Amino acid sequence: MTIFVARTVTRKQGLGAKAVAAHTLWRLLVLSAMFGLFLMLIIGRLTTLALFEASRAFGATTTEYVPERGDIIDRNGVPLARTIQAYSIWVRPDQIFGDKKELAAQLAQIFPDTPAEEFYAKLTSKKQGYLRRRALPAEVRRVHDLGQIAIEFPREAERLYPQHDLAAHMLGFVNRDGKGALGVERMMDAKLRDPKTRGKPVELSVDVRVQAALESELAAGMATTGAKGAAGVILDAQTGEVLAMSTLPSFDPNKPLFANDPAPGQLVPAGYVPLSRQINSVTNQVYELGSTFKPLTVAAALDAGTVRDLAIRYDATAPLEIGGFKIRDSHPAGRYLNVPEALVHSSNIVTARIADNLGKPKMDLMLRNIGFHERPAIEIGERAAPIWPSNWGRITNMTVGYGHGISVTPMHLANAYAAMVNGGIYRPATLLKVTPDQKREEKRVFSAATSARMRQLLRMIVVDGTGKNADAQGYRVGGKTGSAEKPNGGSYARNLVVSTFAAAFPMDNPRYVMVAMLDEPQGNAATSFQRTAGWTAAPIVNKTVTRIGPLLGIIPDTKRDVDVSELMPLLWSPKGDH
Repeated sequence: MTIFVARTVTRKQGLGAKAVAAHTLWRLLVLSAMFGLFLMLIIGRLTTLALFEASRAFGATTTEYVPERGDIIDRNGVPLARTIQAYSIWVRPDQIFGDKKELAAQLAQIFPDTPAEEFYAKLTSKKQGYLRRRALPAEVRRVHDLGQIAIEFPREAERLYPQHDLAAHMLGFVNRDGKGALGVERMMDAKLRDPKTRGKPVELSVDVRVQAALESELAAGMATTGAKGAAGVILDAQTGEVLAMSTLPSFDPNKPLFANDPAPGQLVPAGYVPLSRQINSVTNQVYELGSTFKPLTVAAALDAGTVRDLAIRYDATAPLEIGGFKIRDSHPAGRYLNVPEALVHSSNIVTARIADNLGKPKMDLMLRNIGFHERPAIEIGERAAPIWPSNWGRITNMTVGYGHGISVTPMHLANAYAAMVNGGIYRPATLLKVTPDQKREEKRVFSAATSARMRQLLRMIVVDGTGKNADAQGYRVGGKTGSAEKPNGGSYARNLVVSTFAAAFPMDNPRYVMVAMLDEPQGNAATSFQRTAGWTAAPIVNKTVTRIGPLLGIIPDTKRDVDVSELMPLLWSPKGDH
């Protein structure tokens, strides 16, 4: 009996253990299934997000993180223009409590560049509006501490120009509607605002280091000579890229500009810039650029074969009379001159004779080939049309040969000089960075042989002629002076001169072209009381080249130079037979 009971209990216990094990296994299976289902739900949700909501999520990211207007940078990535979220100071005049004159005085202490009268006018206006746009956080804090509930501090998208007035005419600015109103900002407006492209900066060909050096030396030249304005441009002679472009006086695009000049008696705001300051003198002003045309005339004559022997002399013993008109030299040699001498001494008479032999059709063709008949090729809208001779007769052809009777921009001239020295290839100037594999529009306008000869002649002008003050030591500068009297009521004002120097360096392998211009320089002790380009514009080229040469990878070398040995015997010497 005892044995039977024991066996029965043991069997029951065994059945119970199996049941417990089966129950536990079932519970584990259920938990595993639930966990698997939960995991599948998570994976499914992630898949749904990836497949069906990626585009929407990307769009939200674009709107949130990409600026409302794209950046503009220089060729090395330095920011020139960008959009930031800035503080503004807004006032509701009808909610102001306390003395408004006292509040205006307090605001003027915080913003010393704005008179209290201007603030008072806004505080007493019937309309709410800005007290300040793009205020600094420290300024906002000081205004906030005044405790005026009528003053608010909204955050707004603002265009910032970190380099201030540097390259202002080229960059332009953005108006209150957020649209480009001048320069690159205007021409690239659609791309800068397009959500598909504004995330990528617009990369310009400009180098801010070169730009700063150019503006600095132009400003120094203006101060030294008392000129009322200055302009300059530096081009890559091989690619046409603009490395620097400047017009002085300049303006700060960070500050609001008047759409129109203030009316008589109207309060002039602090920092007001007249509209005349916005004119880009490099691309949107035309000038008679004088003797800088002479090398172009000689180059055309060499290509046409009307000048074959540089040793042939032309009569410059007296003014050239034709049709009751006299062509004179500013510094008469009183003798016969050959081509090198005519360029070295800048003879109007000899250049006129060369242009006469060349003839109007070939002169016209050369000028059209280098784009002098149309607005300059550049990616900004401010481009002036040249003043082309309406009645191009024999006399006009002769005066055009030495830069009178036709008006073009400094950009035209820089483009032409680049083609003249780079082997004879014309490439339109560009403000956009050119990649090494990028193919650009180009055409041959001078033969390679003519280009090589002109490099020699331009170097001789700097070494032995009117351009001596441009000779930056070790950089082998070549170029030509141009001093043209300004037109004035159908004649020329002898006391108003535009002085220009067009240069290239290094002349044994030209890489860069520079044009520097001063508007109405005054002769003084610093210029030996001369207003001409050799004394006013040429020193600017000298100093600028010395500064930018190392930045551009050109190391000065005083042991090498352009070989002009075959031409030197042609220059007259008082000790020889020449």
